[in-house]
Amino acid sequence: MKKNFNFWEFFQGIGKTFMLPVALLAFMGLILGLGSSFSSPSTLEIVPFLDQPWLQVMFRFMSTIGGFAFSYLPVLFAMAIPLGLARSEKGVAAFSGFVGYVVMNLSIHFYLTETGQLADSEQLREAGQGMVLGMQSIEMGVLGGIIVGIIVYLLHSRFYTIQLPDAFAFFGGARFIPIITSLVMAIVGILVPIVWPIFALGINSVGFALQKAGIFGPFLFGAGERLLLPFGLHHILVSMIRFTEAGGTQVVDGQSVAGALNIFYAQLQSGSPISPAATAFLSQGKMPTFMFGLPAAALAMYQTALPQNRHKIKGLLISGVIATFVTGITEPIEFLFLFIAPVLYGFHVLMTGLGFMIMALLQVVIGNTDGGILDFLIFGVLQGSYTKWPFVLIVGILWFAIYYVVFKFAIQKFNLKTPGREVEIEEVTEKERTYKKKGTYNGPLILDALGGATNIVSLDNCVTRLRLVINDITIVDEQALKNQGAIGVIKLDANNLQVIIGTQVATVKNELENLME
Repeated sequence: MKKNFNFWEFFQGIGKTFMLPVALLAFMGLILGLGSSFSSPSTLEIVPFLDQPWLQVMFRFMSTIGGFAFSYLPVLFAMAIPLGLARSEKGVAAFSGFVGYVVMNLSIHFYLTETGQLADSEQLREAGQGMVLGMQSIEMGVLGGIIVGIIVYLLHSRFYTIQLPDAFAFFGGARFIPIITSLVMAIVGILVPIVWPIFALGINSVGFALQKAGIFGPFLFGAGERLLLPFGLHHILVSMIRFTEAGGTQVVDGQSVAGALNIFYAQLQSGSPISPAATAFLSQGKMPTFMFGLPAAALAMYQTALPQNRHKIKGLLISGVIATFVTGITEPIEFLFLFIAPVLYGFHVLMTGLGFMIMALLQVVIGNTDGGILDFLIFGVLQGSYTKWPFVLIVGILWFAIYYVVFKFAIQKFNLKTPGREVEIEEVTEKERTYKKKGTYNGPLILDALGGATNIVSLDNCVTRLRLVINDITIVDEQALKNQGAIGVIKLDANNLQVIIGTQVATVKNELENLME
């Protein structure tokens, strides 16, 4: 049981830590998209007044700043992973992540120099090498940052409370973490050039499998992401495709770039033609389902609710539709039918995969991360007709009709108890209401439903869910959590729990932390 406990705790934490750099990347991607779209020749032909020197300087500046996260993504992961996973001295953990990443690459550079393997500048790509923070090193991309982040977290967990002899006491405790990190990562840097080819082969095999699947590659990715979502492990698959060789490798401006999202950003920043092979795994595949399918499912759930209950679920459905349509956050809608009708969720999985496949077949080239209306406008419409953005609307209308018909038929045919179909929605007391008057959540009651502060070992959150490690799962009151606004409760094992809240999850987590203190 202890093994499962550690497995789920670790992978819950890893998935959550990915969100910090990815959220920055998504925002910077929007800045990059706006800058590139308003400076592109196709846009200037349509809107010639934008062709002013001072405006074009501003747009090029936006493109430059927007490319920041893409350029430094590995070191961001190296810092974000220990920051997110550490339970104490988080600042020291993040600082040590940066130290570890620099030392590892210095050590790699030393090894390549001493063994005569340092490639000439014209042959970096062929040798699998590149420039990292000014150092010539093995080109590991985001995986290098992830490896550093995990190692630093393990060192931090083991040593942040260490007590050294009095003569060395100054270097004990939290100060010891960057010190031991430097020593360990120096050794890791020597080993990387030896073992990296074997490790890279395993990652490349995932990419080869997707490429051999042809047009079914995007389908497998889209469907797989939705299948992993209930367990909160979808971030790992998504990050692998976005940032590693599994998502493809292409040469952009003479530089080898790995990962579908990295390729897209590099091409966008350089003005190179956008690759359909890269965007096949990005925003465009989500758009039929996120912008059209799930809103149609919400409409079907509203119309099949009992007339006297519709006003009680309208706000819940509208907020969920806004979240998926604008930001691509889908759980507030998906968890309304995931547990009630798993077969409908299976249909949703297949339709998401088909959305990816059809967008790829139509050679649409709309990238970025979220799959909502902002991505559609900035990376589709504003980039020009070459993105083939009208296909999103055509397929989206079809998806809306299919989702609406299937959901309405299934709910009525099998009498599924989706929101509002209960014969009587229990009127709870003011103390037990789901929301307070201003729409906030009742933290004390949520904490009580979790078994109190003493039952919580660790508490964190990702985009929509609380991720908890608890002592005794049997005293968690699932129904009470749902009464307080939880969309769903997932018990991964005897100690790991996820509570689906929605877009306000960070507020709930902060209130719970304050109460626990």
